[in-house]
Amino acid sequence: MNTLGLSVIFKMGCLCSKDDVVIGNSKYYILEELGQGGFSTVLLVEHARTRKRYAVKKIVCHGRDDQKCALQEVEYHKILNHPNIIPCLEYNVSGCPDPVLNTTSQVLLLLHYYSRGTLGYCLDARSKNKQYMDQGDILRMFLQICDGVKAFHDAQPVPLAHRDLKPANILLDVDSTPVIMDLGSVAPAVVKVCGSTEAQRLQDLASERCSMPYRAPELFNVESYCMIDQRTDIWSLGCMLYAMCYFKSPYDTVYERGDSVALAVISGSIDFPTITPFTQEMHELIAMMLKVSPMERPYIYTVIEKTQETLQKYKGVL
Repeated sequence: MNTLGLSVIFKMGCLCSKDDVVIGNSKYYILEELGQGGFSTVLLVEHARTRKRYAVKKIVCHGRDDQKCALQEVEYHKILNHPNIIPCLEYNVSGCPDPVLNTTSQVLLLLHYYSRGTLGYCLDARSKNKQYMDQGDILRMFLQICDGVKAFHDAQPVPLAHRDLKPANILLDVDSTPVIMDLGSVAPAVVKVCGSTEAQRLQDLASERCSMPYRAPELFNVESYCMIDQRTDIWSLGCMLYAMCYFKSPYDTVYERGDSVALAVISGSIDFPTITPFTQEMHELIAMMLKVSPMERPYIYTVIEKTQETLQKYKGVL
């Protein structure tokens, strides 16, 4: 997936055109385009009457399958009602997708606007001067992210996996509450793969929708007969916690060099800086999630429990 995805900086803008969109019974003026991903564009808009600002995710659908996926994203928003997951406030569908007639449809999702931007943006800014976050603050924020992830994994009627957890997909509210966004990669958590065709299909989907430096090993080389479950998200959480400490995923540098991220991930090698402001317990928590074999990775409940224990120990040290 394009690393932008929905990971755009939700910045303030000025009204520079009279272009508008209608969602539900309300008109919204488009202030500016915030960013583009592989499958969508995010717009900053203003309610025509109240002048309140929102974000709109615009998905252009070139076929029935595209529209079905976009509407499934709306359904996931309805299922996942949690303070650490971005809600879809309203949506609208217009047009009719037809590849033969070269026509498209458009699905618009109205979302809350977070002026502080993403955790990814925050970490990029801090990395310039190596301004490390306090370990206690990291763990408290990580616990809230985990609580949101737990809502995916506990979803009914079937557990869900986000499949693209990364700092750039975590928005920050005014009080630094983390909010998980971009549900375009969400899928049923448990997938039974039977045969090479199914394996290749899942691998291709992962390459489209799961950012490489945060992608679980089992999604790089999907075996012909295997079971994939919600522990793909646990790997991503391990990479994210590492990034919260050291500004980037342990595999971002590999990606930036142009080397094989797949080989680095499958090898399972993780390097922690020798000079660090973080405790050994923090490194152990990260390492617990970054097990190459998904069977050795914990479920989210254990991650939450171990994170709470690490926070309590850190409090005891202070």
